[in-house]
Amino acid sequence: MSNSNKQVNPRLEKLEKIINSGQNPYPYRFSRSHDISEIIDNSDKFIESEDEVRLAGRIIAFRRQGKTVFCNLKQDSQKIQLYVSQKVIGEESYDLFKCLDLGDFIGIEGSVFLTRTNELSINVKKFEILCKSTRALPVPKEKIVDGEKQIFDQFKNKEQRYRQRYIDLILNDSVMDTFKKRSLIVKTIREYLENDSFLAVETPTLQKIYGGANAKPFETHHNSLDLKLYLRVSNELFLKRCIVGGMEKVYEIVKDFRNEGIDRTHNPEFSQVEFYQAYADYKDMMVHFENIYAKACIAVNGTTKINYQGVDLDLTPPWERLTMKDAIKKYAGFDVDEKSDDEIVALLKAKDVELEGNYIRGLAVSELFETYCEEFLVQPVFITDHPIESTPLCKVHRDNKTLVERFEPYINTWEIGNAYSELNDPVLQRKFFQDQVERGRGGEDETHPMDEDFLNAIEYGMPPTGGVGMGIDRMVMILTNQTTIRDVILFPLMRDN
Repeated sequence: MSNSNKQVNPRLEKLEKIINSGQNPYPYRFSRSHDISEIIDNSDKFIESEDEVRLAGRIIAFRRQGKTVFCNLKQDSQKIQLYVSQKVIGEESYDLFKCLDLGDFIGIEGSVFLTRTNELSINVKKFEILCKSTRALPVPKEKIVDGEKQIFDQFKNKEQRYRQRYIDLILNDSVMDTFKKRSLIVKTIREYLENDSFLAVETPTLQKIYGGANAKPFETHHNSLDLKLYLRVSNELFLKRCIVGGMEKVYEIVKDFRNEGIDRTHNPEFSQVEFYQAYADYKDMMVHFENIYAKACIAVNGTTKINYQGVDLDLTPPWERLTMKDAIKKYAGFDVDEKSDDEIVALLKAKDVELEGNYIRGLAVSELFETYCEEFLVQPVFITDHPIESTPLCKVHRDNKTLVERFEPYINTWEIGNAYSELNDPVLQRKFFQDQVERGRGGEDETHPMDEDFLNAIEYGMPPTGGVGMGIDRMVMILTNQTTIRDVILFPLMRDN
């Protein structure tokens, strides 16, 4: 018999015994009077009143002593001790209680008291089986390190934790805490935008033409319409259509999909908020960006000053503003405008960087920045004024026609977003799209496709607009001190076993 069967069969036998006793091991509901957290927070009041409470949760520990049982009931990340005595609940009910195992859900009714060791407990008068589990949870060992619980042995394998996140959440309170904080971060983003009169909208996930970013898409096919479709790489072009239509402030929190690599900070399916504001530019968007980060940081940490993996970060606005060329001067030690094309190629080759397709100076400058500067961008900074060739969707810089009004914010050496003064000149937009098509023919791997319907939309007129794309997953990593994106995505994509 396999080890799995050795664990499952005794539980199935207990399940049968419960059914034969006339009890339904999978009832439809249970009415709770309180949460465990309420009992813990107001323990003196409950002990003094002796009022009976009704709680529900999962059994996570058993200690049997003759005709009594001490066990821990867990709800969310809170737990409380139950005292179950045959003398109180009766012999028949006590026999039924003996059919319970770790991982089962029960509902109880009883009064709150302190044991002789001053442990807050519930004296159980009645109980009801709410779900009999048929598979045993891993029984991890626990160790307190620097005041924090660490789990090891049976459930330490990260691959297993990601594949079976439901078990990870049961056993590891810190994991549950991370995802609660993620929820609070998203709520804070939404509240900030709603309070500033941004309108929440919904745009297509399936698109006939992918756009809004230079990225490889996932392809699919709609059988009934016989259409080749793509999962969106960005919702930018649809949100701009909303601006054209007269929605002056719009936002959307979405999943985007890019058919690219997986590493510590990249997942093919990721969360992003994009928002667009008419009559604004990229400088206005910087203020929104840093304010959202600060408010989210305060929401989960109580301060804008945090420690990420041993490095102190200060997210207090305003953040540093630094042009891309000034960043190269500051961190690489040379003025890129004084370098010839051959010298730029040599500087890249010295770092083993090969450019895709035909040589384009602006793209080479962007590569220089990424290669020589990103590792120094630890504190929050906006890198502004990128080469015009870096994106086809951005307004040409008002003071320098070789640049665009774009910024990328950085924290902890990571690029955490993207923003433009949005291009609204339909003639220039068409030219930029055509340039992208030609660059794709020239061998570039990721270029923006032509989108005639989007061009048609802005030909009807789009007001001056500022737009932002903000990566939520990396934001959660920074604000919750996580080192890999898989630790902030509930169910990350994994290879087959």
